[in-house]
Parts: sequence; C-alpha cells; structure tokens
Amino acid sequence: MEISAIAVKELREKTGAGIMDCKRALAETKGDFEKAVTYLREKGLAAAAKKASRVASEGTVISYIHGGGKVGVLLEVNCETDFVAKTDGFAALVKDIAMHIAAMSPQFVSRKEIADDVIEKERQIYAAQAKESGKPDHVIQKMVDGKVEKFYKDVCLLEQPFVKDPDVTIEKLVVDAIAKLGENITVRRFTRYKVGEGLEKKSEDFAKEVAAAQG
Repeated sequence: MEISAIAVKELREKTGAGIMDCKRALAETKGDFEKAVTYLREKGLAAAAKKASRVASEGTVISYIHGGGKVGVLLEVNCETDFVAKTDGFAALVKDIAMHIAAMSPQFVSRKEIADDVIEKERQIYAAQAKESGKPDHVIQKMVDGKVEKFYKDVCLLEQPFVKDPDVTIEKLVVDAIAKLGENITVRRFTRYKVGEGLEKKSEDFAKEVAAAQG
C-alpha cells in the first residue's frame, strides 16, 4: 500500500523516529497509526536493551530549584558521548527527571540501591499487619510480596509514574530517550533538598532531652 508523506510526518512527530523507520512501521501495520506507534516503541525497547550494556561515562549534572527556592535537586544523568549530552533531547530528559524528583521525593534511583536489611524490616512490618487479617500463611505471603512491590514503586525513582504523564514510568522515559538518541543513558545519582526538612524533628528531640534532664 502507498504510505502518505503526511502520515509519515505525523508519526515522526509523535515518536521521534527516523523517516524510513516511520515508513516501515506504517507499511508493516498497513497504515494503522496507533499500531505503527506501538511497533516503533517495541523496536525502540529492543534497541535500548542492546545499548544498556554500553558504558555511559559522559553526561551532565544539573541543579533544579522548585517552589520559590523551597526545594532543590542535584542530579547526574550519564550518556555515552559529549555530543548527545549537549542535545536538546537529552537536556529536556534531565530537566524532566529533576522536576519529577523535586515533586515526588524518591529515596533511591533503583531497587538495587536498597539494602537487604531495609527490605527485611519492611517485610516484618507488612507481615505483622497482614497477620491481623486472620488469613492463611500462603495468602499473607502474597500480601507481603504485594506491599514490598508497592514500597519499591513508592521510593525508587525509576519505578515511579512520571509526574507529567502517570502512564509512563521514569524508567520508560529513559528507555524512550535511549531509542530516540541512540545511546545508553543512565540516571546515576541525585540529592533532594527541602528547606527545613528534619529540623522540626530535631527540635522536638532536643526539647524532650532538656525536659528529661530537668525532670
């Protein structure tokens, strides 16, 4: 079938894929636009998986200030070459991730960073809660596993739904960027600061210590 230039243009604008890739996708899906989008995304995921083992030692460190100076983020994202690090696409990705960190306050980049004893402690808490339901042990185990998975999604940056598009995780956002920019991209580390964070608790602890010493 004949593929129109308009359809190719629209598909390219939506996916960021090359012209020939868009033509091929439309041909493979017999002109079905949504199927062509899915086709390109699947191809992009496969290409990204191949690139994941490549060393990403270039990139950028950015600072992002949010809420009139109340929240700040320092973020390092790596890619393979300085050329890609200077592209608008890479800069937009890094800014989006920094903004997401400011808004959603993740604690880790990925679940690999979480110590085993932290997960074990969470499991014990969830198990104690689940036992109150009176359900059988095998059901309780499934309940605990489900809560641990939710814990990962709550605290791990890559597993969180992107604040600007909850249908997409941060990991998917990175994978899509890998497919578009043609290089491995990794979120290496971040630090999030919030004005006054932790000070209230410290003040309360200090007050209790003073009261105990006086009492």
